[in-house]
Amino acid sequence: MPEIATTPFPDQKPGTSGLRKKVTVFQQPHYAENFIQSVFDAIDAPAGATLVVGGDGRFHNGVMIQTAIRMAAANSFARVVVGQGGILSTPAASNLIRKREAFGGLILSASHNPGGPDGDFGIKYNVGNGGPAPEKITDAIFARTTVIDRYRIVEAADVDLTALGEQRVGELVVEVVDPVADYAALMEQLFDFAAIRAMIAGGFRLSFDAMHAVTGPYAHEILENRLGASAGTVVNGTPQEDFGGHHPDPNLVHARDLYERMMAADAPDFGAASDGDGDRNLIIGRGIFVTPSDSLAALAADAHLAPGYAGGLKGIARSMPTSQAADRVAAKLGIPLHETPTGWKFFGNLLDAGMATICGEESAGTGSDHVREKDGLWAVLLWLNILAVRKMPVAQLMAEHWQTYGRTYYARHDYEGIATEGADALMAGLRGRLATLPGETVDDLTVEAADDFAYTDPTDGSTSNRQGVRIRFAGGSRIVVRLSGTGTEGATLRVYLERYEPTGGRLDLVTGDALAPLVAAAEAILSIQAHIGRTAPDVIT
Repeated sequence: MPEIATTPFPDQKPGTSGLRKKVTVFQQPHYAENFIQSVFDAIDAPAGATLVVGGDGRFHNGVMIQTAIRMAAANSFARVVVGQGGILSTPAASNLIRKREAFGGLILSASHNPGGPDGDFGIKYNVGNGGPAPEKITDAIFARTTVIDRYRIVEAADVDLTALGEQRVGELVVEVVDPVADYAALMEQLFDFAAIRAMIAGGFRLSFDAMHAVTGPYAHEILENRLGASAGTVVNGTPQEDFGGHHPDPNLVHARDLYERMMAADAPDFGAASDGDGDRNLIIGRGIFVTPSDSLAALAADAHLAPGYAGGLKGIARSMPTSQAADRVAAKLGIPLHETPTGWKFFGNLLDAGMATICGEESAGTGSDHVREKDGLWAVLLWLNILAVRKMPVAQLMAEHWQTYGRTYYARHDYEGIATEGADALMAGLRGRLATLPGETVDDLTVEAADDFAYTDPTDGSTSNRQGVRIRFAGGSRIVVRLSGTGTEGATLRVYLERYEPTGGRLDLVTGDALAPLVAAAEAILSIQAHIGRTAPDVIT
């Protein structure tokens, strides 16, 4: 096969399953080809293997799919399965990898980041279980990028991604499939569609904001066509290369229209949104926003009401910054609770080992053992199934949940696009004080413990260190501090604030009021303004 000489590009971070950069970076000659070839070299797929390829429809998606197909043909793959129009949500891609027993898949997305010619793009590799590549593979990919000197690609005409069926690129079979069909069939197996249809036919109204991103076609088919929701239930349902000029992140800033719709006097009963690639979710009932942490806990508590989980849960897993609300559910159910670093690959190991059934992250990602990615529309459907069985509004369901388990007031403060030097200095100073923080009192809050979270994977013994600082106060409240690598410019400092009120405590406070003492404590301990020059976060979730 033709080989093209190239030069190393150690632009990927060790331990990450892909690249996320500006579109203009991916448009550089040989840049994306270098990464794809590094993946193929590192995974060493056997001749005759199947590869799944798809993305969220953002700008440059189609170009990169054609490149990936031609490179797969040059690297001895036998078959590429690609979504029609190049569309595959991340959870649908995970499902397709598993159903087709593919060797792996290339998912083209920058998740919840903006799109368009001046926006972001990304590529990541998922392994045969459908989940993000584990560190032993991502480390091998990174190592290969530092020495790569050539890539393989065939010269061929573009594949017609609009036409269902098989085409050929040399010896490679390219199969274009309906991106929705297999995923929708899986959802029908997991949930009681008849009960949800009956609830909707009885007058239950919902609103789903697809944010001009990948879940539009999935939501139209499942919510409107199969479940009978009225036309117009799905808004912003046509994927666009620039997401309609919006930021496809389902939070209270970027999904403000949905929030205002759900807080209005004539609000629907249930509102939800998903992100660019379909793996995140936002849940809002009439007059009530449900934090992702509370959503995980509520779904875990009542998952048995859905057919796919009628046998109960094997365990619950949450990322370390996610609130401890799910811990109390696990304790009551008598099942394990696993606290992991942020990153779905850690959940994948637990799911594969049968140690957990439902997983969640505070960053609006929730999922289960049906795939190996978080799944926005799955969370919406589980909520609808639970509401259909319990026959009560979201606000009442959450009130009863808090009366049973206590309430965890929770918020995440994001300081975006900050200078890396200031962010690193803040974290270094905080880590240097961990030993002296216990016993320190800030106003009425006494630090009980402080550590830099480290995780030993119970499935393979691998360790992950320096995953974020946890500061625990007497009474169960917490502050968690970590830097995030999901952006493409600068650093993002995330400060997580968590106040626990036990059953019988103050369960009706306004979240901002409840967390005000923790906000003051965070500034006193972290000196945020002094380090990064910010007096307020860019986003509060």
